[in-house]
Amino acid sequence: MSHCTSSPRGRGQAAASVLLVLLIAASQTGATPPAPLAHETKAVLRRISANSLRGHLSFIASDLLEGRGTPSRGLDLAAEYIAAQFRRAGLEPVGDDGYYQTAAMLEIGPKGNGFEMTIEDGRRRISIAHQQITPRFHNALQISGAAIYKVDPADEAAMEKLKPEDVDDKVVVTAAPDFSGLADASKFREFRTLLRTLKRVNPKLTLMLTLDGLEELSTRLVSPEGEHSSGSMIVVRSPEALKWYESLRNGATEATTLTLHLSEPAEDSVKLRNVIGLLRGSDAALANTYVLVTAHYDHLGMKPEGPGDRIYNGANDDGSGTVSVIEIANALASLQPRPRRSIVFMAFFGEEEGTLGSLYYSRHPAFPIAKTVADVNLEQVGRTDATDGPKISQATFTGYDYSDLPRVFRLAGALTGVRVLSDRPYGDSFFVRSDNAPLASQGVPAHTLAVAFDFPDYHKVTDDWRKIDYDNMAKVDRMVALGVMMVADNPQPPRWNEADAKTEPYVKAWKEHHKQ
Repeated sequence: MSHCTSSPRGRGQAAASVLLVLLIAASQTGATPPAPLAHETKAVLRRISANSLRGHLSFIASDLLEGRGTPSRGLDLAAEYIAAQFRRAGLEPVGDDGYYQTAAMLEIGPKGNGFEMTIEDGRRRISIAHQQITPRFHNALQISGAAIYKVDPADEAAMEKLKPEDVDDKVVVTAAPDFSGLADASKFREFRTLLRTLKRVNPKLTLMLTLDGLEELSTRLVSPEGEHSSGSMIVVRSPEALKWYESLRNGATEATTLTLHLSEPAEDSVKLRNVIGLLRGSDAALANTYVLVTAHYDHLGMKPEGPGDRIYNGANDDGSGTVSVIEIANALASLQPRPRRSIVFMAFFGEEEGTLGSLYYSRHPAFPIAKTVADVNLEQVGRTDATDGPKISQATFTGYDYSDLPRVFRLAGALTGVRVLSDRPYGDSFFVRSDNAPLASQGVPAHTLAVAFDFPDYHKVTDDWRKIDYDNMAKVDRMVALGVMMVADNPQPPRWNEADAKTEPYVKAWKEHHKQ
């Protein structure tokens, strides 16, 4: 390591070099730093404090809220708290009920009376109990001795050739990939292709076999309008059925039949709420365009039974993102003048049930999708003890190369001492696993920012507020706040990277919304 003495001239040259780097970075991203070294900007960022974040999270992730399951009383209490904090910050309420965007949904469950599901192949008879299934529809269904057709998600060539007549009057049986832990991107591509194929060929019924269930498909929450329906599909959690499935060859099976008697399921109406507050922009034209800052405020609720702690407090996942939205909103609300674009702060319900809240918002937006220029979604920003090593003074964007939005935050990170990284080695798999995905599917440049993608207490009752690194979270939140200011003040909106083939569906959706 070499050593050198410092001089006023040397310090001046170093400062000029840093400024040159920032100007080059800004020109490449189209971002103009909003005088980041100015006293006023630093004063706004200093409003984000570790103690304030700790105070918010010690309530949001407390036992009183019982894990904020969707739906639950604890989730409703969390929504009330978030709305109170938006009110305190002076944000405008923009929901259909004050700060709340309400979603009427149905919670369904199969009736045990008269239920029967059996698979027979001449050698064995597999019986499925009603507790092992989740129907993705809410009507009665009677099937007697229907032929079975296996669709393997890993065989994309076979799925491409599959025609509706191949599965006419047959029951398709397939399997959900294992999404536990850091699943690789290929599994998500396979699964998306599978769902598109099933929609195209429209079989009589699909059995989706899985060991542990898949949140988006295993939720018992559905829209009365069928918006969240996956077609005529039943998720089946049966090790015996999954073992039988693995023994089948792809395509039509011989002498294998399904019998199903499913009565109309029980239904309960539930009301769920996204929480939305608006910081209106200062520019006469750009105030009608919107930058979203989002997180989900739900978690897994409680274990139904068992000794010891049964509450999934969800401090890092995603209480940390929720309180960060609150804290950033409070800081940016003090800006004078306000940013040119309007900033929307939003907490979603039901992410753990398959991004239900963000899906609902994407289909019922409070502001036009065509006028929504970006979404920065915050997930798991509180823990630094990731399973693949400590994450101090750094954060990672999913789909980093999909748009130029993350590069604005890399510049903000250079100004606040936070390294903003691409999503390697996580690939693009996490891009479709959080609340940014429904908005991206509508064409909005939307990414999720995380500090620790996988940490020791992920989806465990031990994800406690006392384990959060609050000083680091405050530092990351200051970077996010500065990046949001830069996006909101830039007359050029973020753009998708059309050179990346993975962005094709997002670019197509963006163009649909921006037709002249």
